[in-house]
Amino acid sequence: MRKTRFTTWQLAVAGLIAAVYTMATLFLPIPQYMGVQFRVAEAMTVLPFLFPEAIPGLAVGCFLANLLGSPIMLDWVFGTLATLLAALWTRRMPNLWLAALPPVVCNAVIVGAEIAWFTVREGGAFWPAFGLSALTVGLGEAAACYLLGIPLARVLGKSLGFQERLEAR
Repeated sequence: MRKTRFTTWQLAVAGLIAAVYTMATLFLPIPQYMGVQFRVAEAMTVLPFLFPEAIPGLAVGCFLANLLGSPIMLDWVFGTLATLLAALWTRRMPNLWLAALPPVVCNAVIVGAEIAWFTVREGGAFWPAFGLSALTVGLGEAAACYLLGIPLARVLGKSLGFQERLEAR
């Protein structure tokens, strides 16, 4: 079995990503239109496509943002889980346009279910609430990932020498 170790540089990058994600989540206002939230920090969820150290950085950043910004313990767990799963899946995508899709799907399903559960708990009203929550969360996530995330990844990728990865596949 091969051990994977992060270098000091990779740990520093992961820490920087965690800090920026946390601060952007806590301090940037989240505009909302008809239930669709636009979280600017979610633009960073495409970064695992470029480099693997973004995976722990995003997971830790999401956990800290939820811990400091939400009194609901389940949000700490499931919000972080959605971000971690999306980051792992994003890393495996063949191109940048597809790399923006896992955060949309994971957040729509996991966070959508969480919101629906908090709204109606259980019973027959859960599924309609889940459908609406998944739609609104997914739309906001898609906007953040595609409108901000892809340009962010392109700029970082070009400036950090990941041009081949951006053009691959």
